[in-house]
Amino acid sequence: MSILHTVNKSPFQKNDFSSCLSHANAGDAVLLIEDGVYGAVSGTEAAKQISSAEASVYVLGGDLAARGIASDKIADGITVVGYDGFVDLAAEHQAVNSWL
Repeated sequence: MSILHTVNKSPFQKNDFSSCLSHANAGDAVLLIEDGVYGAVSGTEAAKQISSAEASVYVLGGDLAARGIASDKIADGITVVGYDGFVDLAAEHQAVNSWL
């Protein structure tokens, strides 16, 4: 069963991000939303963790824009999606797990 994991808290404030990555398996997807998008910025410890993740990692473009983060600042291996991409990810996976 594949799972879409959503992370909405900054990885620099809580450990939900690290916990999520350690529980996400191949075939799962991790979507960074709200303040979770800070984990997608290249050159951070969070970005290093993403490079070794088994799951595919996505970031919500609207939340990047709302926080003034340019898409060229996103770490390699992370896909920027819009709200329609969020819906597609939810439809493609059997369950959604929100890391609050």
